[in-house]
Amino acid sequence: MVTLNTIIVAGAGTMGQGIAQLCATLGKQTIMYDVSQEGLTKARQAIDQNLYQSVAKGRLAAEKVATIQTRIVYTTRLEDAVGDMLIEAIVEQTAPKKALFRVLEQQNSPQFIIASNTSSIPMEVLSEGLSRPERVVGLHFFNPATVMKLVEVISGPQTLACVAQQAEDLALLMNKTVVRAKDAPGFIVNRVARPYYAESLRLLGAGGLVHEDIDRLLESVGFRMGPFRLMDLIGVDTNLSVTTSIYEGLGCPKRFEPNPIQQSMVLQGHHGRKSGQGFYPYSKDEGPIAR
Repeated sequence: MVTLNTIIVAGAGTMGQGIAQLCATLGKQTIMYDVSQEGLTKARQAIDQNLYQSVAKGRLAAEKVATIQTRIVYTTRLEDAVGDMLIEAIVEQTAPKKALFRVLEQQNSPQFIIASNTSSIPMEVLSEGLSRPERVVGLHFFNPATVMKLVEVISGPQTLACVAQQAEDLALLMNKTVVRAKDAPGFIVNRVARPYYAESLRLLGAGGLVHEDIDRLLESVGFRMGPFRLMDLIGVDTNLSVTTSIYEGLGCPKRFEPNPIQQSMVLQGHHGRKSGQGFYPYSKDEGPIAR
């Protein structure tokens, strides 16, 4: 069983940032890889801000911040991504994930673990064509990864039990609640969550209600975030990619069909908080602008 000393986090978006912070806080050497230098710069700033906020809230000792920061190396060079385990958090599309896995499998040891943070794509699909599909596992965090407790661990048909156990053990060390999920489109949470978004979008499209009303009504009965606020937080584009993946993976059932409203927003670049505009407009500090 490989010792997880160095963890590669691929993807400097919101999920990757949170996962990298968790790994470094746990004491792991962490390599954050992204194709965009701008994305890495933003990730470093976001992680630093989160660490200082944790100090301000009394959750982290101030003297530990510098140590955590020095554990994270930021790079756009894929050849720098050498370690014991990959946690992939790039775009929610099969082809880019598989291409990344092929390269990293070749330049790392035979004991290298490939863990995907995919929201919806089965491990059976992601491990196709790899030399060591038995070392691929799903490790699905929820946004924000530093706060949300749940983590899904997904074994593909060839995943070794010891690989899945190491993924689970890592999440437990991060103080997460782990659930083993079946290797099927959407796993547990995202499959169950699709109607929350789909029916809300259908209501919006039918007219008579605006998205603020739907969010307000659902929040009033106990949902922490309404569907439109939540889509903005996740990323309207990411949410659409997950919906499309589950829809196609399950044989295109009508109830999971991607909605034209969401498709139009993505085409316009209205991706939510990260773009400054989603169903709501956002200020630079990512807070919704009051209207």
